[in-house]
Amino acid sequence: MTARWRAERRAWSTGHSYVAAQMLLIAGIVLAPPVGHVTFPGGVILGTVLVAAGLAIVAATAVRLGRALTALPDPKVNANLDTRGPYRYVRHPIYTGVLACAFGVALRNTSILAFALAVLLTMILTAKARFEERLLTRRFADYQEYAARTPRFLPRVNGRRR
Repeated sequence: MTARWRAERRAWSTGHSYVAAQMLLIAGIVLAPPVGHVTFPGGVILGTVLVAAGLAIVAATAVRLGRALTALPDPKVNANLDTRGPYRYVRHPIYTGVLACAFGVALRNTSILAFALAVLLTMILTAKARFEERLLTRRFADYQEYAARTPRFLPRVNGRRR
């Protein structure tokens, strides 16, 4: 076994672990019972808006990626570095959309358990994004320049990084 093969195998395994963790957390958020039920004024409306916005972001980005779309952090062989469309505002728009949906569902269901799982999902997607960015930096020479000017999940407001 070569060192390169071992590194690729480790990356494959790590990527699949992140995807499995995020899918389990998403299922947990959607199916979470109202444990620690807390009423939040306007929570249903705000939650619905977040879910709708998140779904729109995910759908628009998925259409933009086309055949390059993958749940795994390792970019497909035929993928190019896209810095336009939703990628002009954030480096990981699908993760942004997924997180908007997760917190929206937690607000709609007024479940502290769902909210806690959404926080955990944020942590997993942050780790997955960091791992993915290491792979993208190796693959695309101009990725670091793009990353320096583009926020990870939340777009800049008034020209400031958030």
